Amino acid sequence: MKVIIAGAGDVGFHLAKLLAIEEHDIVLIDVDKDKLQYASEHLDVAIVHGKSTSYAILKSAEVHASDLLIAVTSSEENNLLTASLGKNLGAGKTIARVSNTEFLEENARHDLFEMGVDEIISPESLASKEIKRLLRQAAITDVFDFERGQLSLIGLSIDEHDPLKNKTLAETTALNPKMNFLTVAILRDNQTLIPRGSTRFQLNDHVYYIALPDGVERVLQLTRKKSAKIKNIMILGGSKVGLHAAKSLSKNYNVKLVERNKEKCFDLVDHLQEAMIISGDGRDVELLEEEGIESMDAFIAVTGDSETNIISSLVAKNHGVPKTIALVENMDYIHLSQNIGVDTMINKKLIAANFIFRYIREGNVIAITSIHGVDAEILEFVVKNGSKITSAPLKALHFPKNAIVGGVIRNGKGYVTLGNFEFKVNDRVVVLARPDCIHTVEDFFK
Repeated sequence: MKVIIAGAGDVGFHLAKLLAIEEHDIVLIDVDKDKLQYASEHLDVAIVHGKSTSYAILKSAEVHASDLLIAVTSSEENNLLTASLGKNLGAGKTIARVSNTEFLEENARHDLFEMGVDEIISPESLASKEIKRLLRQAAITDVFDFERGQLSLIGLSIDEHDPLKNKTLAETTALNPKMNFLTVAILRDNQTLIPRGSTRFQLNDHVYYIALPDGVERVLQLTRKKSAKIKNIMILGGSKVGLHAAKSLSKNYNVKLVERNKEKCFDLVDHLQEAMIISGDGRDVELLEEEGIESMDAFIAVTGDSETNIISSLVAKNHGVPKTIALVENMDYIHLSQNIGVDTMINKKLIAANFIFRYIREGNVIAITSIHGVDAEILEFVVKNGSKITSAPLKALHFPKNAIVGGVIRNGKGYVTLGNFEFKVNDRVVVLARPDCIHTVEDFFK
C-alpha cells in the first residue's frame, strides 16, 4: 500500500515507524528539512520537502497513485486543505488531524466528506477517551476488554510487598489453580519481555495479564492490590484534553477541575455544569490540600506543561491518591512512569498515531491496541477454516518466541490458552506480539 504522510512531527514519525514495519511504500512530506533528514536516517521512507498544501508538492509525491493520504501537521487548516487537495488529485482515502471538536459532530463530518476528507481524528478527544478507559480500577494501571469483558488485559506493578516478587513464572503456577489468568508481558527498565517459565518477577516490574472475569479479581488478590472503584476525581488543567475528560467523566464521577487562568474558568463553567471548577494554581500544594486531594480516588494532570503534570501527580501520590495519570508531550517520558511513581503517562500524539495505525491496518487482524510504553501490540484474530493455527495443539505450533497467545473467545465465552489448547474455526484469538513478528503471527491465521 502506498501511503503519503503530511507532517514529520511526533504523530507523523511514529505512524511512519509503525507502517514501515508493515513494509508499506511510505512518503513523508514536511517543510522542516531537519525532521525529514532524521526520518530518512531512521526509517525506510521517501521524503519530499515542501508544503503539503501545494499542488506541485503533492504531485511530486505521486499522490494520484496513493492508497492513503494522512495529514497530521500541527495546523488543522493545512491538514483539511491537504486532504481535500489530495482527494481531488486522486488519493484513494484521506485522513486529517483536527483539534476543533466541532468537526467531530455528524453534520460537520458530512460536510468534510463532501470536501474530500474521508476521516478525521482528534488527539485531544482520543486522549480523553483513553483517560476514561484507564479509570476503570484504581489498582490497575492499564485495562482493555475483549467481548464485553469475557477476556481482559490488565496491568499491575510489582511492589515491595508483592508475593510474586523474586518468584519465577513457573513457581507462581500453583497460585493460579483455576488457570483463569495468564502473564503475557513484563515491562522492565524500558524493555518489553515476553515471559517464559524461567522468567523471574522483579521489584518495579510492570506486569500485564490476560484474565477471565474471575481472574481479574484473583490477580488483584495475589498481588495484594485493593479492588477499589473510583468515585472522586481531580483534574489539573482546563486544556482541551481536560475539558473533554471532565465532560465525559462528570456523568459518572464527582469531578473537580483546577485551572489557573480565571477567564478560562468562566468558559469551563459554561461547558461543565456537572463538574466543580476551581480557579487556582495546581502547583500550589496548599490549594490542592484545601480542595481535598487526600480524598480523591484519581488525579489527572493534563496542563500544557509535562513537568508540571508529572510533579503534581507525584504530589497526589504522596497524598495517598490511588490512581494518577499525567499527560506528557515528550514520548520518551512514557517509559518513566513505572520508575518514578506516576501510575500512567499518556501522550496524545502517540495515542493518535496508534489509532490511525489500527484504523488503516490490513491483514487478518480484526482489532489491535497498544499498551502505554510497551513495545508490543495486542492483536485479535478470527480463526478461518484451514488456518495453520488449527493444525495442532498450541504447544506443537512453534509459535514465535516474541509473541504469546493470551486467550480465546469461543461462542461468547473466554478461555485462557495453555499448551494443550486446540483452536477451532470462528474462535477469536487474542495475541500479544512484538512488532518484528506480527507478520509471522498473521501467517498462522491465513
